[in-house]
Amino acid sequence: MISRTARAAAYLATGAVTGALTAVLVLCLVTIGVVATPVVVGVPILLAAVLCGLPVGWVERRRARLIGADAPADPHREPSGSGLRPWLACRLRERATWRELAYALLLGSLLWWLDLGVLGYGLAVPASLLTAPAFQAGFGDGEVKLLKLVLVSSPGQAWAAAALGVLAVPLAGLLVVRYATARSWLTRVLLSPTRERTGEDVVELTRSRARLVDAFDAERRRIERDLHDGAQQRLVALGMTLGLARLAEPDEMRTLVERAHGDARLALEELQEFLHGIHPRILTDRGLPAAVAELADRSLVPVEVDLQLSGRLPPSVEVAAYFVVCEALTNVARHSGCDEASVTGGQEGDRLVIEVRDDGVGGAVAGRGSGLTGLADRVAAAAGTLTLVSPPGGPTLLRVELPCVRTDPFA
Repeated sequence: MISRTARAAAYLATGAVTGALTAVLVLCLVTIGVVATPVVVGVPILLAAVLCGLPVGWVERRRARLIGADAPADPHREPSGSGLRPWLACRLRERATWRELAYALLLGSLLWWLDLGVLGYGLAVPASLLTAPAFQAGFGDGEVKLLKLVLVSSPGQAWAAAALGVLAVPLAGLLVVRYATARSWLTRVLLSPTRERTGEDVVELTRSRARLVDAFDAERRRIERDLHDGAQQRLVALGMTLGLARLAEPDEMRTLVERAHGDARLALEELQEFLHGIHPRILTDRGLPAAVAELADRSLVPVEVDLQLSGRLPPSVEVAAYFVVCEALTNVARHSGCDEASVTGGQEGDRLVIEVRDDGVGGAVAGRGSGLTGLADRVAAAAGTLTLVSPPGGPTLLRVELPCVRTDPFA
């Protein structure tokens, strides 16, 4: 109970501070924007006032962890392109942006006063009652007015007030906890994703699944073509050579068998290389760090790898992470024009976080190009998130988060 009360008090205290800062921020932006509008400078300032709900919402969703189990999910969509204009267009069209602005105005005008008032009275009433004997004895005339309401003029009355103060402590704690819980509920209602956002997610997930089906079908045709043009032709040649060897003279038979042996060896090598592209053996045997290190060794661009994992991850997570890194490094080698790249990451709580950086030309857009679209679809299919930061001129940062739970330690 003490821990819960302390967290509720911390939630209200930080809410009062956040609300006061929000009130000052909104007032300053609106005032300066209105005054500076005639000289055009005020327009972007007023735009900043409209968007001030974004940082407030970000802070409030994380502050909700003080009183709840998890922070509300981010209700915003990823912009369709990189740069300021696509980001502004995306944010100004979202209802979540306007709900966050409404919440910021409510927080700055009313909620922080309520937070401060409940917290103040929750602390002041028990403290005033408990200290009544000390204050009554400390005044020369022996009179003290508690809470500016009740006059205490004798030691008996002071000790009676102290007894009430002992009873008021749990009641004040209950008041603070109940109000903080209701306050947190209001934050979650206003700042969590709405059904509209969830519906958009379902539509996008359906589209990504359809793209994955098409990609898998194309991959199946590629596998069939590669087997037909590669290993199958080797095996046909092997069969023909062995057929000729059955009919040949003993001297010629030795030559034909040696040729068949060479064809068998080449077919086996081609199959091993082919299977490595489907599912690398090293990933199964030694885990994700070793498999990513092998990808870095084979990359055309120098790649530094630093994956801090203390144990094996679920196979589905390892496969998804491996092919995400594989595709990302392929895109780096083909399009970035960089001199070097890096792959870093590790497990943060129940999520695997991997970041791929390069010092190339930048300008990559997640919605443009089959490689990045396939990456986004693969991550979405694994219930993960992908963030791409690639300003023109670089550098480029690709951050992928995949839900996972560590299983066995590395051998």
